[in-house]
Amino acid sequence: MAKTTRRVGVVLFQLGGPDTLAAIEPFLYNLFCDPDIIDFPFARIGRKPLAKLISTTRARKVQHHYATIGGGSPIRRFTERQAMALETELTNQGLDARCFVAMRYWHPFTREAIAQIMAAQCDEVVLLPLYPQYSSTTTGSSLNEWQRLFRGDIPVHNVGPFYRHPAYLDAVLEKIEDALARFPVPERPELVFSAHSVPMSVIAKGDPYQRQIEETVRMLMERGGWANPHRLCYQSKVGASKWLQPSLHRSLHDLAAENAREVCIVPVAFVSDHVETLGEIDHEARQEARRLGITQFEMSAGLNDSPKFISALGQLVWQALGEAVHPYPQTHATGRQMAAPALLAAAGD
Repeated sequence: MAKTTRRVGVVLFQLGGPDTLAAIEPFLYNLFCDPDIIDFPFARIGRKPLAKLISTTRARKVQHHYATIGGGSPIRRFTERQAMALETELTNQGLDARCFVAMRYWHPFTREAIAQIMAAQCDEVVLLPLYPQYSSTTTGSSLNEWQRLFRGDIPVHNVGPFYRHPAYLDAVLEKIEDALARFPVPERPELVFSAHSVPMSVIAKGDPYQRQIEETVRMLMERGGWANPHRLCYQSKVGASKWLQPSLHRSLHDLAAENAREVCIVPVAFVSDHVETLGEIDHEARQEARRLGITQFEMSAGLNDSPKFISALGQLVWQALGEAVHPYPQTHATGRQMAAPALLAAAGD
């Protein structure tokens, strides 16, 4: 088994979420203040007033989503569980690892994770964005924030998009199989893959997110070998600009018009259950499906801290450190080593 005497800090990046109803508006304000989310001419002047307006309006619209899932997002809890499980996984394999959580828009923020890394006296760092597919609005934003704040001189390694990684795909397949098993005839329901939407203006600038989402769906269908019909849709649109389509709402109406009565939703861009899955899909979309005459509606559970997913993350960390030392069989993962100044080049393959 591989051994190392160097202490490695592993940073798990996520967008974060408000942990109380009162935190919804400041969380959204932080999100819409992000230059990787809101960018327009003279944005330095207008971004904060616009963020205040959008967050105030949006908070009222989404409050019921958080209310239906217990009054706050569980994403911090799930991400911290992932961090603890990953630390145990890596430690059991001989790596002196310390895992930290860095949320982009709510606690614990990136600066808090950096302080913990320095206090732990880590000799090197692996950055692990928990976004399987790359987008400038997710991975790019998290790495930009790291680049702005990190002032250490220790080696920094980066895990790239991992949507092609066999262990990750197997972890998703396990959750899909569990959901399909809840149907009387698992081969009958339509598989509806749902990803978080992004503005078309982002895609037009060359963002690879849409292509990587579509490739993820193709690989899952091939790897799963299902004969079920399937389609891809997008959710969580904000504002009046054009975003990736079709929406989950539109897709449910299309399915009902096609007399589909059994539907299995697969959140394909998320690795943790949070408001987009538990609120938008498992509550709001479920109610809509029932009104449309869909008789059985199931959602595949988030990966959260499932052993298969934690194993996949462990492989990604070892591969980022250098394939020669990791204890897993060789795979086609996309982990890369980067010096800190080169982090912003991590824009997918």
